Amino acid sequence: MAEFQHFLDWWMALPQALLVFLWILLWIVVVVAVLMGSMAYSTWLERKVLAAMHLRKGPNVVGPFGLGQPIADGIKLLFKETVIPSGANRAVFVLAPVLTFVLALVAWAVVPWGPGMVLANINVGILYLFAISSLGVYGIIMAGWASNSKYAFLGAMRSAAQMVSYEVSMGFVLVTVLLMANSLNLSQIVEAQHGHWGAASWFWLPLLPMFIVFIISGLAETNRSPFDLVEGESELVAGYFVEYSSMTFALFFLGEYINMILISGMTTVLFLGGWLSPIDIFPLNYIWLAPVWFFVKTVCVFFIFLWSRATFPRFRYDQLMRLGWKVFLPLSLGYLVLVAGWVVVHGPGPLL
Repeated sequence: MAEFQHFLDWWMALPQALLVFLWILLWIVVVVAVLMGSMAYSTWLERKVLAAMHLRKGPNVVGPFGLGQPIADGIKLLFKETVIPSGANRAVFVLAPVLTFVLALVAWAVVPWGPGMVLANINVGILYLFAISSLGVYGIIMAGWASNSKYAFLGAMRSAAQMVSYEVSMGFVLVTVLLMANSLNLSQIVEAQHGHWGAASWFWLPLLPMFIVFIISGLAETNRSPFDLVEGESELVAGYFVEYSSMTFALFFLGEYINMILISGMTTVLFLGGWLSPIDIFPLNYIWLAPVWFFVKTVCVFFIFLWSRATFPRFRYDQLMRLGWKVFLPLSLGYLVLVAGWVVVHGPGPLL
């Protein structure tokens, strides 16, 4: 007891600025640890879901129910040799996966998973997320160019065109949400969906077309099936990371899966009420259950990523471009005009 009191006295004697810094650093460590664990076991979940849909067993040898498989895969990649092609630009080649991974992590700084549970509660959270997601293409382009491979370079060029095509529609979707919420702050967007009818008050209902466009655009943004032309195993032999191995290869996959979880979390915050309970009654709306509701909703949206991979064949490139420019762009722009008119007449906030 005396030792604990001595530690407490020492802690309280620290300068206020240092205490704030240490507290923020602790939260960052916790968030990164949770994300890394979620990413590792999202690969396990994907393999299990795909196996179930294909009538297979999936990982079932390493640990109970195959739960040790992500750990075994990580150890394997950690101890493999990192091979850098002789004609590659070594500095850019190594920097590309690091950039992809870091950008995937820093985007989570503004995502709230409960009331006051956010690293940076900035007033322009949507703009921050949109800016970080737009920078993600740089890691892929750098990897394709630095690899000195035609396959990798073609994959990188596909990624640039694909992300530009679908980010325009995603931008209009985000504008419709901020019009309904009358705020760019992600926590306030969640609070704006609080109504008397629980899940029926969330933005997914009045913005249903935008909800669908956002999820499909999220698939394209993360280069997931059926929009995985960037990797294109049948013609580009894995595309932009074809020359990568060991942990440099793993960093790309870390970034890809963390981005998938990020899109799922963004969908939850923007359309599914974030941490709000689907039925606004006690004890379901108890404040300590807020992160649980956020986690459950995020996992449900993440399941759509896995479901689509097991269900839909890969698009042709002309179909990909046509869907982005000729369908999603006019649809999102037209619906934005309708939402703006509705907000002018009825005001922002939930309909119910």
